[in-house]
Amino acid sequence: MLQLKDILYKVTINAVAGSTSVVVNGLHFDSRQISKGDVFAAIKGVVADGHDFIEMAIEKGATTIVCETLPAQLHDNITYIEVESASQALAFMAANFYGNPSENLRLVGVTGTNGKTTIVTLLYQLFKKAGYKVGLLSTVRIMVDNTEYKATHTTPDSLTINKYLKRMNDEGVEFCFMEVSSHGIHQHRTDGLHFAGGIFTNLSHDHLDYHDTFAEYRDVKKSFFDHLPKKAFALVNIDDKNGLVMLQNTQAKKLTYALKTYADYKAQVLENEFSGLLLKLNDSELWTKLIGNFNAYNVTAIYGAAELLGLEKVEVLRLISELESVSGRFQYLISEEKVTAIVDYAHTPDALKNVLETINSIRTTNEELITVVGCGGDRDKTKRPKMGHIASALSTKVIFTSDNPRSEVPETIIEDIEKGVEPQNFKKTLAIVDRKQAIKTACQLANPNDIILIAGKGHETYQEIKGERFDFDDYKIVQECLKQLQK
Repeated sequence: MLQLKDILYKVTINAVAGSTSVVVNGLHFDSRQISKGDVFAAIKGVVADGHDFIEMAIEKGATTIVCETLPAQLHDNITYIEVESASQALAFMAANFYGNPSENLRLVGVTGTNGKTTIVTLLYQLFKKAGYKVGLLSTVRIMVDNTEYKATHTTPDSLTINKYLKRMNDEGVEFCFMEVSSHGIHQHRTDGLHFAGGIFTNLSHDHLDYHDTFAEYRDVKKSFFDHLPKKAFALVNIDDKNGLVMLQNTQAKKLTYALKTYADYKAQVLENEFSGLLLKLNDSELWTKLIGNFNAYNVTAIYGAAELLGLEKVEVLRLISELESVSGRFQYLISEEKVTAIVDYAHTPDALKNVLETINSIRTTNEELITVVGCGGDRDKTKRPKMGHIASALSTKVIFTSDNPRSEVPETIIEDIEKGVEPQNFKKTLAIVDRKQAIKTACQLANPNDIILIAGKGHETYQEIKGERFDFDDYKIVQECLKQLQK
C-alpha cells in the first residue's frame, strides 16, 4: 500500500499539517468522486474553486487535502499539504501514484495550433504498421494498443494521462504519441511526465479567450520544450517564425523540418492532387494519400520523428505511403453527380486558410467552391471576423452557420463572422443558422464537379447548444444530403 510520503516526490510543499504516513487509496480533484482514504486536490479552476469543496471531500472520506490556502478550521485526523500550485502537485503525485509510467515507454508530445491530431494519429498508425505496441492520447480518441477509449479533452487531466499510461505499461506498449495543448501545459497536466521527444507544428490565432495575449500563448507552448530532458529530441517547423523560439532554451537535441527553408528534414511538393501528394523528402521521393501543403508539413514531421525514434528510413517511407487520412481532417467523398464534399476540422483562421488554399490550388476555375462554416460560442470572439474574411475571400459561395453555439445566441456569432466580409464579397454570402439546413443548401447549390467544404467540426459527432449535446455528424449529413439529391 502506498503512503502519502511515497507520492510527494518532486512536489513543492509550503507547509504540512498532520501525518504523511497515511495510506493513500486514490487521488481526485472532483470531490464527488472521493472515497475513504483518498487524497483530494483543491484545484482553482476557470469555473469553480476546489477549496470550496474541501469540507465535502472530508465528509466523503478524504484523509488528505492538497491545497494552496489552508482552511481556517483544520480537522485533527486529516493531513493538509499546502502547495504553491495544487494542479502541479496533483500532476507529480499522479505520476508517482501510478509508478511514473511515462518512464517505461517512449512518449512523444506534439504541440502547436494546427496539425497535432493528424501527426499523433498518423504516428500511431505508422508504428502499429511497423509491428509495435503503441499508445495514443488525442482529441479524437485514446488508444491503449488496440483498445479504444473515449477522449474528452485535447490533453486529459494529469490523473487520466497517468492512468492510461499505466495501462499502456501493463499491455507492453513501447511508444505513445500525445497531443499537448496550451491549456494542458498552462494547467500543469503534463508536469511529471518523461518525454522522449517533442514536435512543434505551427502557431497562429487561437485560444485568446484563455490566454491574455498571443505572446503568452506562444510562451506557454515554448515552456513545453524548455522542460524536455537532454536525451529527448525537439523537432520544430522552422517555416513558422516561432519554430526557432521553441528551441531557444531547450536542453533536448534540436532538429528542424520545413518546406521553404533549409532544414534537417526538408520536403518539396512535386504533385498535389485530390488523390494525394508526391513529395521529395530530403533525397527520396514519396507518394502519400494525404492532401495539401499542410499535410506535406505533417508528413515531414512524421518522417523525422519516426527516424529519430529508431525506424529505418526505407521502412518509414514505405509505411507513410500506406497511411490513411485522419477522421474529420480533409475527409472527402465524391457523389454520383461528381460533387466533391470535404469535411475538415479547420476552426482557426490559419487552418481555414490552409484548407481553402489547398482546394484552390487543386481545382480549376470552372468549379464552384462552396464553404459552410461557423464559429464556436463561448470561445475566442476575435477570430470570428477573420474567419468570415478568409471564407468569403477564398470561396465562390459561403454559408455562415452554427458551429457549437454553446450558451451564445447563434445569430450573434454569425453577425460577428460577417463583420470580416469585405463589401465586394457580400453577394457571395448566405446566413443559415440551422447547420443541417446550411449543409443541405450547399448540396442543392452544387452542380457537377463543384466542391463543398464543411469546416469547423471535423471529427465531432455532436452539436452543443444551451448546455446540451445533440447528435450531429457533418460527414454523415452531407453524405445523406447528396444521396437524396441523386434520387
